[in-house]
Formats: sequence, structure tokens, C-alpha cells
Amino acid sequence: MDFSDQLETQKSKYKSITVERPIPLQYDLALLAAFDTNALDESRLKNDTDNYLKEYTRDGTQLLINQIFKLPITTSDLGKLAELPEQITVIPREKPLPKLKPPTRWEKFAKAKGIQHRNKNKMIYDEATGEWVPRWGYKGTNGDGANDWLIPVPQNDDPFEDQFSKRREAKKERIAKNEARHRRNIEESEAALNQTKGADARSLRKGELQRQIAISKSATASIGKFDKTLKGELKLKGVKRKFEPSIGDVKKEKELNLNILKKVVGKKGDIVNVRKVRSKNDFFF
Repeated sequence: MDFSDQLETQKSKYKSITVERPIPLQYDLALLAAFDTNALDESRLKNDTDNYLKEYTRDGTQLLINQIFKLPITTSDLGKLAELPEQITVIPREKPLPKLKPPTRWEKFAKAKGIQHRNKNKMIYDEATGEWVPRWGYKGTNGDGANDWLIPVPQNDDPFEDQFSKRREAKKERIAKNEARHRRNIEESEAALNQTKGADARSLRKGELQRQIAISKSATASIGKFDKTLKGELKLKGVKRKFEPSIGDVKKEKELNLNILKKVVGKKGDIVNVRKVRSKNDFFF
């Protein structure tokens, strides 16, 4: 059987993949972009805008797809993938470059002493149990010895002192000390980022403390009016309301009332909103 006629009919439904342009397009395949500098046909653009733009866009997309099919192909579980080249077009950043974080105390100390970071394995072999245990953290070799049933008493310590409670208290002190150091490092890093205002870590801590005190006082029923004043606490300044004098120029008072009435009534013919009228303290009937 001859299917040539049917094949030709089927091919006629689709446009050719060969597209010719007077000026070759410029491509940035890493961004899947094509840049066309050819001039548009003004007559077709005015008379048949939609169809002309669709055809023009289709031809540009076809040229871009032709370039993608020329790239080297790799096969994976997802199917055949094209290896995109390096990006050519320089695109401006949406946001500015992030500021460099100031070095911590340990980083400054390590740089001064020439200490270099060395990665260690997370797991270490424990000869006592014969198992691999974490180097740090839960069930790690640097634990607090919670499973120890016996603690030797140091030579100069009190033999009747509870060594278990002493170890627990020492652990609590270490945790509190580390948390204080962590807070101090955060405050110092924030102060380093805000050096444009000339503020140091001490002044920033003081300002943050004053802000927290003001927030806590505003949570009371009296908004801090009857709270005990702390030593060195700054006096909070409130906002004073200003009222017009009850006796004054009649002409000015009439003008103010007319302005309020215009705001309430609005356009000519609108119904007066009684709630808005009552909310105005300066308006009198």
C-alpha cells in the first residue's frame, strides 16, 4: 500500500523547522533565550497584528529549539537531557550583594595563632563499649558521664562532698557560660554591621535594654505609670494632645466646623453620616 499521499497531507498540517532570517539570531542557551535584531514588517504589524506576532514568535522559538537539539545529549532516569553551555548574558542582581559577616572571636584568635580548621570524623570507636559512638552530642564521647556509677574524689577536695551533684552544677555553669558567650558574639556582630552609625556593642545593648523595658511597661494596666523606676532608666516621653481653646475667634470656629461638615457630607446630595459627625470632637450642634 502507498501511504505517500497521506504522509504529505499530514506534513502539510505542520510548518517546516527550517526558518530563515536576514540577520542571524544571538543565543544564550544557558538561559534558553534568543535575541532577534531583525526589523519587523510594519504593514503586517498594523493590518494583521495578532497573526503576525504569533508567526514571528513561532519562528523565533523554532530557531531556539533547533540550537538546543545541536547540544550534546546525555541519558538519565528522567530521559534524554541536553547539556547547556555557560551563561553569556550578564543579568543585573535584583538585590545588593550581602554584607560580609564580621569574624567571630574564635576566628580572630585562630587567625592570630595560625590555627587552621581540620575536619574530624563524626564517629569514633569507643574501646570501653566496643562500639562506634558520636564524637559530640547525644551518647558522645565528650558526654558528662551520666552513666558513671563511680567518680573518684580529687585529692584536695572534701571526701564527703557529693561529686555527682558537683558535676551537674558544673555542667549547668558551662551551659550558662556558653549561652552568654553566644549572646555576646551576636551583639558584637550586630554592632560591627551597624558601624555606619558609629554605634558600638555597649551602646547597642543599652538601647535594646531600654526598648525592652519600655515594651514591658506598656503591658501593664497603667502603662507603666505606677511602676517602680529602675536605676539609670530613661524617662519615656509620651505624646501630648493639643486642643483648641474653647473661647476664641468666632470666624475661625465657623470655618473649622464647615470643613468638618464637608468631610462628613462629602459630595452634594449625600446623606449625612451621623457616626462620623459624632466622632468629631470639635463639631458642636
